[in-house]
Amino acid sequence: MRYGVIVTSVVSLIALAGCTGMSNQQQRAVSGGAIGAAGGAVLGAVAGFNPLVGAAVGAAGGATVGALTH
Repeated sequence: MRYGVIVTSVVSLIALAGCTGMSNQQQRAVSGGAIGAAGGAVLGAVAGFNPLVGAAVGAAGGATVGALTH
């Protein structure tokens, strides 16, 4: 369990460091994708479906909406 927390933290830090040179549209797409993935995973688990499928669908939808909004 502790190993998973450490790996998740390191991956998150690396991912956030890669966001420094992005345009506003790219940042919105990444944020939308992350929020959509989290929401989709939760909804998938609550509804009794596969949370990974929910996360994938949520990430795709969130990234699309994030990229298209101004």
